[in-house]
Amino acid sequence: MGLFDFMIVEIAMDLGTANTLIIHGGKIVVDSPSIVARDIRNGKIIAAGKEASLMQGKTHENIKTIRPLKDGVIADFDASEKMISWFINNIPEIKKNLFKPALRMVVCIPSGITEVEMRAVKESCERMNGKEVFLIHEPMAAAIGMGLDVMQPKGNIIVDIGGGTTEIAVIALGGIICDKSIKIAGDVFTGDILYYMRTHHNLYIGEATAEQIKIEVGAAIEDLEDAPADMMVRGRDLLTGKPKEVQITSREIARALDKSILRIEDAIMVTLSVTPPELAADIYNTGLYLAGGGAMLRGLDKRISQKTDLPVYIAEDPLRAVVRGTGIVLKNIGKYKSVLVK
Repeated sequence: MGLFDFMIVEIAMDLGTANTLIIHGGKIVVDSPSIVARDIRNGKIIAAGKEASLMQGKTHENIKTIRPLKDGVIADFDASEKMISWFINNIPEIKKNLFKPALRMVVCIPSGITEVEMRAVKESCERMNGKEVFLIHEPMAAAIGMGLDVMQPKGNIIVDIGGGTTEIAVIALGGIICDKSIKIAGDVFTGDILYYMRTHHNLYIGEATAEQIKIEVGAAIEDLEDAPADMMVRGRDLLTGKPKEVQITSREIARALDKSILRIEDAIMVTLSVTPPELAADIYNTGLYLAGGGAMLRGLDKRISQKTDLPVYIAEDPLRAVVRGTGIVLKNIGKYKSVLVK
């Protein structure tokens, strides 16, 4: 090990719209919401990640919470760079170093991203002292993270439902054969719940509460075998202006999310319809794989299976499938050279 190798720190990063995860030394060292709190008076970032997410919807006029990524791509350059540096500098190994080490990074990006957006991610990482920055498409990373052998001449279809985008890709021989990226994912589900609570219960709730409802009673079908217990939701009554509490069932949330899930199903059908016949034959045997936070919606696997007539498998720990795959690529960069984005 040369002196120079000692100075290089290797990290794998899943820079997501909703959450950012970083792997260093084979374990997840950062798992935080992709959000920063900025002091408007001096432009300083005062918190990032979990701390900033607790401030969401509760700030006064001098503090603003920002989600720097929208639909899987960088929307606010300055905030996203500061957020990335905040997360990287809080990695224990880097924190204890007196000087900033050079980084070798593998970063995930959505498959529907443009050249310009791709360059933005790369430049942000290079400014963070990234000496070598490799990019990989999310569905590819998810497939590797689920333990699929992507190098085989065998087709697999991956559906990765993140915070900002849903990525659908057919993968074979270490490449993406056909893919579709739609901007219907976790954030849209949260918006659907906000809208449903307003129109059906006259209840005005915040984003954090809507997110909580999605996690606790979120469902994709109305008739669940083991439905979660009803949830009490507090917010502001739109008619009286007073705080009030209502009871919500998973059935209601399934109705609220129905249209958005339909659009994801349609996108899957479109991808299947353009899949080359030999790969379609493989997919008939291997089935469809779900990853990302959206894969945890109760009954979603059943619903997609009914629509596509394919067996549907959910990745274990779907939230971390993408970053796990990115970590595996980082470790075996020689073997996975061909899956990286040129």
